[in-house]
Amino acid sequence: MKNFFGENKIVLAILVGALILGGAIYFSQKEKEQRSGGLTSAEDERVGRGGLTSANSANCQNLPELPDNSQKLVTKIIDGDTFLIEGGYSVRILGIDADERGNLCYEAAKNRLEELILNKEVKLEKGRENLDQYCRYLRYVFLDDKNISLELAKEGLVVARFSPENIKYKEEISLAEKEARDNKVGCKWQEVVKVEEKKQFQWQTLTQENTGLKVIDACQAGIYYGKEMIVEGKVIATYRSKSDTVFLNFDKPYPNQCFSAVIFKSNQAYFVGKPEDYYLNKTVRIKGKIKDYQGKPEIILENSSQIEIDK
Repeated sequence: MKNFFGENKIVLAILVGALILGGAIYFSQKEKEQRSGGLTSAEDERVGRGGLTSANSANCQNLPELPDNSQKLVTKIIDGDTFLIEGGYSVRILGIDADERGNLCYEAAKNRLEELILNKEVKLEKGRENLDQYCRYLRYVFLDDKNISLELAKEGLVVARFSPENIKYKEEISLAEKEARDNKVGCKWQEVVKVEEKKQFQWQTLTQENTGLKVIDACQAGIYYGKEMIVEGKVIATYRSKSDTVFLNFDKPYPNQCFSAVIFKSNQAYFVGKPEDYYLNKTVRIKGKIKDYQGKPEIILENSSQIEIDK
């Protein structure tokens, strides 16, 4: 036996080393899985709630390179912020968000974009990102040096929308949107005014008279970062993360929502059971300080006094 160990000590040493290394890898992987599964950070929660990933090179590998400032012919308008260029490739206009099919201003925004650029050559200016998760080119669009995003915002047909990766022209487009809303210009803001007038007597608690706070539309929240406001809108989609954080998304589902209300697990005892079901498809008002998370406005709800359902 002594001779056996002596002759095979190198082999035994290798086996022991392999066991130690394997154990270290196993526990390291286990910890990584637990962290990922637990979604301990706010960023992980937001990635998880949408279930969407960035453009996959395997899915988009057949797309040709589209150099910065390319001139391309517009062949078809999909909606107020998306169109096709020669070759059938899709372009998503940066800096704005238009209504999708079935929503109030879909036709108005689409028709105006057709008037502006259909069957015309436009200049496509790159932002920091090249493609989105749907393999659409992400570009600022210009016709004869006219910024199309800016024009649509001025006319009250779209809302300003920026990600942290693409903030060029943010100041002028956001200002154009604000001026359109303040002056009740276009489909987006004329209808908002009508809705506000219709519902002004249907709120009991979260009103300007009771709180001294300004009431704004959910899709305007991005203009008021750092300010305490009352935000009004419809909860279109909800999500409960693996760490039991609840997200109420307004106007559109994640990741295209214009505003979110967030209820962390530690605060849910102060709300109705299953708030993700209770508030879904309800028009509500949210009170609190508007914060910026990755280019999207949100309010953290700590108790039920911060939210009221339209009566």
